[in-house]
Amino acid sequence: MSTRPPVLSDWQVLFFRCTPLAVVFAMAVSAIANAQVSTGVPTPIPVVQADENQFGSCRNCPIEGVDCRDGGCGELPWKARRPLPWQVFAQGEYLGPHRTAHVPVYRLRVDDKIFFVYRLTREVSGHPYRLNVGDEIRVESLQDEHLDRDLMIQPDGTITLRLLGQIMAAGLTIDDLRKNLETLYEQYYKEPTITVTPIRVNTKLEDLRSTVDNRNGFGGQNFTTNVSPDGTVQLPAVGSVPAQGLTLDELKAEVDERYASIVDGIEVTPILTERAPRFIFVVGEVTRPGRFDLTGPTTAMQAVALAGGWVNGGNLREIVVFRRADDWRLIATKLDLRAALYGKRPIPADEVWLRDSDIVLVPKNPLRRAADAIDQLFLPVNQAVPIMAGLEMLSVSTL
Repeated sequence: MSTRPPVLSDWQVLFFRCTPLAVVFAMAVSAIANAQVSTGVPTPIPVVQADENQFGSCRNCPIEGVDCRDGGCGELPWKARRPLPWQVFAQGEYLGPHRTAHVPVYRLRVDDKIFFVYRLTREVSGHPYRLNVGDEIRVESLQDEHLDRDLMIQPDGTITLRLLGQIMAAGLTIDDLRKNLETLYEQYYKEPTITVTPIRVNTKLEDLRSTVDNRNGFGGQNFTTNVSPDGTVQLPAVGSVPAQGLTLDELKAEVDERYASIVDGIEVTPILTERAPRFIFVVGEVTRPGRFDLTGPTTAMQAVALAGGWVNGGNLREIVVFRRADDWRLIATKLDLRAALYGKRPIPADEVWLRDSDIVLVPKNPLRRAADAIDQLFLPVNQAVPIMAGLEMLSVSTL
């Protein structure tokens, strides 16, 4: 391969005579390019020193019987091939064998969509029922039938009775209210004999059911919401409930506890119906750089495939993966996938799993970078003329 420096055109010679500093820089870049051309490929920085003279004796590799010359110390080479059971590559189900769970415990995150199912438990509460606003009761007296009437507990928590006026009822049990009325009516009757009968109770639960009732739509008692940017979900009657970082079981326990503090007889089951969108970004020397949905477990080589593969000039020896740590620090690592993508490494150790918001960068190789630098310096004729005109204008300027 020839290492002769490129020949400059007359316009390029004229241009670089006007800019001596650019000439010096061009000579330096040309020397780098010539050195790269003479060697053919850039020399990678050695990570593990391997003995090129014998098979499977890496000085820094604790595993015996492996070939480190193709990269990837400790990986099984193609020479380790052995007969495979024919069933592995035979006709079978397209789904393949089952795999383990993607994550041991899934914790909710912002933009997850949760479907809350409300169910009436109809279980004994274990404590006396206390009247609420909106409950309906019947007050009767054996001494005076004119005291008999059906009443609804008003928004201020009271009921209005003959001779007594407004009497507080909200928050009392049926028996407590009966005893209070008998005590108050004793000033008018020797033995008032008051009876309080509940007609319509647990109105808080009925109101909650009405809020989440979808029987006129999709059916059932449910409520759908997303985890908001502040990490909470907004639920009827209880308001904001923390959700980010919780499992579904932990969220259920939190929601049930909050509803139990205001109403009895309801149980809520959260169901994750849609995960928050997850993306990876592939940039650099690939066919279609951009953002891609992370719909399942994805590796670095699969990310390159999503981007349409690499282009000529991509440095597959130094693919960079950028990632945010748990404390949001930016960390990065380099992967050597050249031998794997060229079919020389059957079990590449650098084939790592990606996660949400990872950035996969396929950089340019040194030859491509040197060529780009030369293209910028050795401008075509149609671009050199305007620059020369600009230099002449600067020379005659009086500023």
